[in-house]
Amino acid sequence: MRKALLATLLLGAAPALAEAPFPIPDTMQDACYDATQEIDCPIPGEAFFGQDAQYAGPQQSYTDNGDGTVTDTVTGLMWVQTPDLNGDGSITVADKLSLDEALAGAETFDLAGYDDWRLPTITEMYSLMNFQGIDPSGYASDDPSGLIPFIDTDVFDFGYGDTEAGERLIDGQMASSTRYVWNTMHGEAETLFGVNFADGRIKGYGLDFFGRDKTFYIMYVRGPVGYGIPDLTDNGDGTVTDAASGLMWTQADNGEALNWHDALAWAERANAGSYLGHDDWRLPNVKELQALVDYTRSPDTTGSAAIDPIFQISEITNEAGDPDYPFYWSSTTHANFTDQPGTFAAYVSFGRAMGYMNGWTDVHGAGAQRSDPKIGDAADYPQGNGPQGDAIRVLNYVRLVRDAG
Repeated sequence: MRKALLATLLLGAAPALAEAPFPIPDTMQDACYDATQEIDCPIPGEAFFGQDAQYAGPQQSYTDNGDGTVTDTVTGLMWVQTPDLNGDGSITVADKLSLDEALAGAETFDLAGYDDWRLPTITEMYSLMNFQGIDPSGYASDDPSGLIPFIDTDVFDFGYGDTEAGERLIDGQMASSTRYVWNTMHGEAETLFGVNFADGRIKGYGLDFFGRDKTFYIMYVRGPVGYGIPDLTDNGDGTVTDAASGLMWTQADNGEALNWHDALAWAERANAGSYLGHDDWRLPNVKELQALVDYTRSPDTTGSAAIDPIFQISEITNEAGDPDYPFYWSSTTHANFTDQPGTFAAYVSFGRAMGYMNGWTDVHGAGAQRSDPKIGDAADYPQGNGPQGDAIRVLNYVRLVRDAG
């Protein structure tokens, strides 16, 4: 059963948070999953209850302005509708720009009578992420027509990687203006965060790509500044309220690494005991979780996790044997094209986003959003998984959220 009447009756839709100046648009995930497959949405007391599809946050809502721009009516941001920058009617490698070119282009960009366009922050860019998309992992074709990207293509144009130019289908990375405050790849690569609507991730990308500038698709934005900047208050009772998003968080995490099922169950046990005086905690969806990242911080620059120090955070030892900070589970499944489409769930790294590239190193930066198997043994992945050997942990930490309104 999809996120529909039963889930709404059981849990209620999250309030519109009209008082919050910067509510976080919902992920739009509308299917429930167990550890491997899509399932009917569970009811309270059943396994896997409390996942993303069972909570309806502020629904994504866009207005096509008919002039090449789209207004997000949740965040108030106005976007360029297409990354087809050269206007030739197709989205190819010819539309991609380096970071320097994108920043310079924003200075002179003029569309629909507006000249105040800018390159978005990583959190502004991520506001468009839609988890009805499906990761191309397991997709056995170079034809993108059968794929579902992680952005609303009813209003936005989207392009996968330009395979005719030698790119992979997943090379649809969108540039943000947010640099990683440290270098990735053994400290050698200056790094820019980007959103990939092709495969549903945030990663840090080295700006020097085999001796030439890394290039990205570009979608400029304009409008209110402040989305994704928390306004935090320590409530003095183990909770922290973010007035910007209208969310309340547990100040401390759960203190131990769990698999995804147990992370969902931990939230339900917390509610049964009216944890910190509330019984409506949930495992956050991945967009709520990402909004907590403080991209001015990193283990190598501030000696801290990439989160405001108002929060308490566990410490771990990472795959390289160094002191570090955890990945945190979201309630959001990261679906793929395999015969077990629900095997992975999305997480956010508040410590180094480790990978195996000539040894273990920070490959994508603190603040990356990737995914981990919901079940299994991390020892089965001694050199990680994927092109950059992403660290596979299976067991991650939990920080709970509730609506403050």
